[in-house]
Formats: sequence, structure tokens, C-alpha cells
Amino acid sequence: MSNRIARVFPRKTNMTPDDGLAFINCPPPMLALSEIDAVHISVAFTWDLKRAEQLEKDWRIVGVPVTVGGPAFNEPGGEFVPGMYLKDGYVITSRGCPNRCWFCSVPLREGALRELPVADGWNILDDNLLACSEAHIREVFSMLGRQKRRAAFTGGMEAKLLKSWHVELLRSLKPALKRMYFAYDRADALDPLIQAGKLLRDGGFSAQSHVAQAYVLVGYKGDTFEKAEKRLRDAVRAGFVPYAMLYRDDVGETDRAWREFQRDWLRPEIVMAQIAKQGGVAG
Repeated sequence: MSNRIARVFPRKTNMTPDDGLAFINCPPPMLALSEIDAVHISVAFTWDLKRAEQLEKDWRIVGVPVTVGGPAFNEPGGEFVPGMYLKDGYVITSRGCPNRCWFCSVPLREGALRELPVADGWNILDDNLLACSEAHIREVFSMLGRQKRRAAFTGGMEAKLLKSWHVELLRSLKPALKRMYFAYDRADALDPLIQAGKLLRDGGFSAQSHVAQAYVLVGYKGDTFEKAEKRLRDAVRAGFVPYAMLYRDDVGETDRAWREFQRDWLRPEIVMAQIAKQGGVAG
């Protein structure tokens, strides 16, 4: 009989498991936990570390080993276990990234890119899937082709690595491809994004379909609303629906004005409708 592990999360996200042994920001509930073998407190964000300390104390009463870990501790992830720390359907097939972006903790936490066994799921959360080997990428797409849910790549894909054969694989998923995200988070990322947009348009993807989207980092030190809006509009001109990602420091603090700015760039239908009226939407 496999171990029954209670997983405790300081906060709920769209990816948090929702099975009977997943608990959100609470002490042990008043129900029978006699069959639980261990408690894992999983912390994704550094600003939840203090809350995790309290949760660890609360859950010691269960009388089984209690451990605290997760990305917030800069610990490298191990083998991916479907449904354990992410909701069923969300999968990680590789960890790590060859880049060293100033705002990203992945290279420090995960180190060199490593490929994992490909588990079934429909939403790919890899740090940099396109940096993987061709054999691995093709295995991932083969897996996606077997799923009953529409595929999504919310982990993000690196525009400068996109090739024509990647686009062919993406096109093979249509109409079962819900969303794919690229990134425009550095000044030198615009030209690769433009080129990726061209490859996708040639492959039958357009900004109007809302399938191709781009994370655009905003609100970091030295950023301005004018600069951020230009980057967001540049993403549109490259052929992508922009999605503003608000920068957070280690304690999770954000500026209210930046939060309001971000909200204006989080609803694709409204954003694209407004921009279309002004022209400039890539085909």
C-alpha cells in the first residue's frame, strides 16, 4: 500500500491539488487522519515562508513526520509525481533552463536542464520546454495528442528557440490547442518574439485566435508605465496577445498603481478589442 501523504499549501492557486488529502492554509481539520503517513507543507512563494512556519507547528499534532519544502526554499525539484503538488492535468516534463535571466530563480534552483519521464497531462509547466532534445519534445506532443482536454503551454516557451518543426507539432494539436505562452521580459527578446510570431502566422496561428500569448514582465525597478505599455503593444505587433506579469520582490510586495495597470492588461478580449480599434494587430 502506497503512503498517504497530506499536502498543505499556504495559499490556493489554479494549480493547487483538490483531492481529499490537499489542505489550504489551515490547521489539521476535525476529521480522522489516522491513515496519513506524512505531512508535506509545500511553499511556492517566498512571501509565504512565515505562514509555512506556523502551519508546520499546527500540523505536528497529527503525530506523523511533517516536512516543509518547495520552490520558495530554492530546492531543486525531483521526479515529477502527477497530482502530488499540482492539480491533475498539470505536468512537468523537464526542469531547469540554460539562461540566466536576472529576475528568474530557476537556474539557481534547478541548475542545468534535465529531462524527466513524460507523464500524462494537458497543461505543460516546464521551465523551458523548447531547450529540450527533439526526441523529448516529440514525446511530449505525442502524449498531448492522446489527451481528452485541450493542450496548454502555460510554463512558457522561449521565442528564440522556436523552429518550423515546433510549429508543425503545435499545428498538429489544432483545434485541441487552447493556449501557448511565450515571453517578452528582456529588451533583447523583442526581435526573437517578432520572428516567432512570423513562424506562427505562417503556421496558421494569429493574434485574433488568442492561442498565441506572451508574458510581459512589468513593474520592476526602473520600469515606467510608458515603457511597459510600449512592450505590451510591441508584443501585439509581433502577433501575440500580451499578458502583463507584475514583478514581485522576495516579500511579495507590489505597488498599487502597478496592480491597477496590470489589471488593464489581463483580459485578452478587452485588450485586443481596444488595440484593434487603434490598428496595429499582427495577422
